This record gives sequence, C-alpha cells and structure tokens, in this order.
Amino acid sequence: MYAITGITGRVGGAVARTLLAADQRVRAVVRDADKGRVWSDLGCEVAIAEMEDAAALTRAFTDVAGVFILPPSNFDPAPGFPEARAVISAVRQALDATRPAKVVCLSTIGAQAVESNLLSQRTLLEGALSTLPLPVTFLRPAWFMDNLSWDIDQAREHGVISSFLQPLDKAVPMVATADVGRVAAELLLQDWSGKRVVELEGPEWVTQNEIASELTKALHRPVRAEPVPRESWGAIFRAQGTRDPIPRIRMLDGFNEGWIKFEGNGATRIKGNTRLREVVQKLAG
Repeated sequence: MYAITGITGRVGGAVARTLLAADQRVRAVVRDADKGRVWSDLGCEVAIAEMEDAAALTRAFTDVAGVFILPPSNFDPAPGFPEARAVISAVRQALDATRPAKVVCLSTIGAQAVESNLLSQRTLLEGALSTLPLPVTFLRPAWFMDNLSWDIDQAREHGVISSFLQPLDKAVPMVATADVGRVAAELLLQDWSGKRVVELEGPEWVTQNEIASELTKALHRPVRAEPVPRESWGAIFRAQGTRDPIPRIRMLDGFNEGWIKFEGNGATRIKGNTRLREVVQKLAG
C-alpha cells in the first residue's frame, strides 16, 4: 500500500495511476470525501487529511510501504513562508510517527539555491525531511511544460505568449507532469537507503521561441513570444492579486540568471519521454 498526497493534481494523479497499473494498492490522501470518490471508484482506499494536520496525516500514513509527498503549491506566500512551514511540520511529524519504509518527496530544480525565492519552500521541505531516520528520495523536476496551459488562450486569441523566461532563445530544462508522476511512482517501487536526490528533465531543453513555434503548429495560426519587461513584473503580479510579488520575481530571476539549475554533485539525472510537441498538442485540444 502506498499513500499518495496531492492525488487530485496532475502529478499526484499520475503517480497513483502508474502504481495502480502496476497492481499496487493505493491510499488516496485527500482534503474531503468528494475529491476521493473518483479514486475509491478505481479501487483506492481514501484517507481524509489536510496537509497541515499532523494527526490526520499520521492516520493516512499508517501501515503503508511508502509515501509520496506533494505539498500544496503557494504562489503568494507570506514573508518567511509560514504556510509552507506549517505543512512541513505536520508532514515531518506524521512521517516520524509512522516510519514508512520509504518516502518520495516532490521537490524542485534549484532547491539547493541559497537565494530566497518562491522555490525556497521546497528547500525548507528538503531540510526538514533530510533529518528523518528513514529512506527519502527528493525528486527535483525541471520547469513543468504543462504550465503552458496558462498561455493557450492568449496564444489562440492574440497570437502571442508573454514570456517571463528570457532571453527568448535561452534553452531551459522542462519536463511533462506525466513524466514526473510516472518517475515518482517508479522511485517508490525501488529500494534504497538514506537520502538521495533525483533530478528529472525532459528529452529536450526548450526555448520560448520553440514554444511559440509549437503553438503555431498546434493552433494553426502564427504565434510569437514577447518578453515581458522585468520592471513591469511587480505591477502585473499585483494586478493578478499577488500580495508580495518578490518571491516569484526572484524565482524567475533565478532561471534567467542561471542560479536556479540542476545541482549535479552526485544527484541521479533522469530524462523523461514526453516531448514539448506532445504537451502543446494536448493542451491546445
């Protein structure tokens, strides 16, 4: 039995489906029963737990062979990341209490970066779980290709994608969420000792101009990438409802300036199978 958090999302759902296809039993950890029905219909057990609730997570992680940890995303954290720290504390308490045989934790490319940015939430997570006396794998995927879902409407209606990753011809490691979930499930089925880092990228690095080219083919209309001036980012993000745009801005700086990158340094590097073209075609419908 494997307990899967974040199962209602793309990555967590892919983890669960991969395990089910391998005839493994799955416990779906969800926030409410309604979200668990689709998984119970597929034969999963369902456990109800908020990610900040250590007692509920402890019940969810009891009597399982492994746990997949996918913390909720927070694109507008308060200073000092208190929301992430509450989740991290609860997850660590639950894992320490239940001591599953192994844990796979979704982290991120650039988790080793020392400069504070939006991805520092995963840095804190790795730091807390690294001290647990059990085998833990930190899966650090590249930028998600599926984030392009935010750009489809603009590309379809106006023939433009607004690019925060710059310059437009700079190749960035990206990966499909389907590959992230599949690899996470495969890691859960392995045996290892201690802590390890697995870095995951797609079969190709991708530029913003290449994304525009694939959108041109998928949407059957010309699409171009336009860089968004950095001096306007703060106003744009605030207009979208962001209280403090600095963590997100610094994350983008990290990719553009090159200090958010794969660490190497003994980490295992894996390549996914899904190409940008496949993701774009699926998102474009």
